[in-house]
Amino acid sequence: MVNGADFGGAGAKLPHTVDVAIIGAGPAGLTAGYLLTKRGLSVAIIEKDATYVGGISRTVEHEGYRFDIGGHRFFSKSQQVVDLWNEILPDDFIQRPRMSRIYYEGKFYSYPLRAFEALWNLGIVRSTLCMASFAKAKAFPRKTVRSFEDWTTNQFGQKLYSIFFKTYTEKVWGMPCDEMSADWAAQRIKGLSLWGAVTDGLRRSLGLNKRPNDGMQTKTLLETFRYPRLGPGMMWDAARDKIVATGKGDVLMGHALKQLAEDGQGGWRVSASGPDGSDVMIQASHVISSAPMRELAARIHPLPATTLEASRLRYRDFLTVALKIRSEELFPDNWIYIHDSKVQVGRIQNFRSWSPEMVPDDSVACVGLEYFCFEGDTLWDSTDEELVALATKEMAILGLVSPDKVLGGVVVRQEKAYPVYDDEYATNVAAMRTELEEIHPTLHLVGRNGMHRYNNQDHAMMTAMLTVENIIAGSRVYDTWCVNEDAEYHEAGDEGAQVVIPARQALSEDQIAALSSVRDVPERVAPVVSSKAA
Repeated sequence: MVNGADFGGAGAKLPHTVDVAIIGAGPAGLTAGYLLTKRGLSVAIIEKDATYVGGISRTVEHEGYRFDIGGHRFFSKSQQVVDLWNEILPDDFIQRPRMSRIYYEGKFYSYPLRAFEALWNLGIVRSTLCMASFAKAKAFPRKTVRSFEDWTTNQFGQKLYSIFFKTYTEKVWGMPCDEMSADWAAQRIKGLSLWGAVTDGLRRSLGLNKRPNDGMQTKTLLETFRYPRLGPGMMWDAARDKIVATGKGDVLMGHALKQLAEDGQGGWRVSASGPDGSDVMIQASHVISSAPMRELAARIHPLPATTLEASRLRYRDFLTVALKIRSEELFPDNWIYIHDSKVQVGRIQNFRSWSPEMVPDDSVACVGLEYFCFEGDTLWDSTDEELVALATKEMAILGLVSPDKVLGGVVVRQEKAYPVYDDEYATNVAAMRTELEEIHPTLHLVGRNGMHRYNNQDHAMMTAMLTVENIIAGSRVYDTWCVNEDAEYHEAGDEGAQVVIPARQALSEDQIAALSSVRDVPERVAPVVSSKAA
């Protein structure tokens, strides 16, 4: 058994005993806390951020302006998730129009991309060059297709690949397209046929085709989505308040996980460092962790055998530069994707298009420029003043805003925004997961970073919902690792069209394979094995 002095050290407080300790107050952690307290269990949630709950789904406020960190449409195919959203925030959803486009050299293009429209916007000369490049790719395709670049060039030609695929993809993931697996391209770019778009356009111009598909397979896109009127953080603020109001839950802000150790009796002791430098001690029968798997592994005592594997897990970070601009409106989109190599910004959010209440002054537009980076690189380490100046400059380069109309800005940094799927991540996650489930059955991993899975907030919630059922049942009735999504998740489908996945013993092999599929993220190309070595 670990005693208080050994576990917490000097300044540690007496243990706070609860049924479940929860690490992280993001969507997964707060969902778990809310459902557990509803069932009568006591919880203590530790959150290292001193101000905001919600994790990457929080809403940051600055001088009355509110910023969504990444953009969160409240849409889910899970009826259980939709019902929970309505239960937590019954009166504060608004219906918003969905609009996202690609911006390239002063023109907007539909997203998802429509090939005929793209050729039309590019103009006769560039479209001709694109078609020539496409014809060349079809006549002389790359015979060895290993990378994203190989596959996309063969499909669309070098010219269109460089305009609409290369720049943005490399901005987001921080790796060259010729190092990304072709498998990701094949999954990601579905249904777009350049030749189909061209022939369809010609048939329309001759009056032979009255129902164009623009080279795309027919699909019904979301036209509207629900959104909390003050941003996604409104949902998680409400969840926190409801947890505390039960008298069964505490949410400890500004408390970072220091150590996690078994108590020798099947439970856990959690030590968290508080904002005043003292440690808070939590005694719990179960622990739910949405902390990054790499950080959790380094804080379990004794260290897991798989700590080395977990330490190799990598993350992609990003930062938002929010600018206040003297303008009633700049563009109607929720966000636009920037496919232009002249600037570093990858995506620009328009916060008023998410909700008018997020921007308090009708004469001011507020936009968020998103920069994808790695913690510690040049972008990440730039000062706030340098980043505001960069964002102002790039808005001018793009021709969207004159610098003299920028009234000011603020920077929000988001570490570990995207788990990186490199060539060894799956092995490392599997090793950690296997050890934890076999040796520590009362430690549960949930959420995006807790499971190192690139999922959406509703899927993070679902992992927590099933974990709660497992804790109530006293065994792992549900396989939380089966929760994921399809590639078109935020673009098509019916809300509430699916019910909760069945218990693991009821899953067929086909169902397990389907539910375990990962989201569309790039993996590195497989290494070439030399025939001599073989």
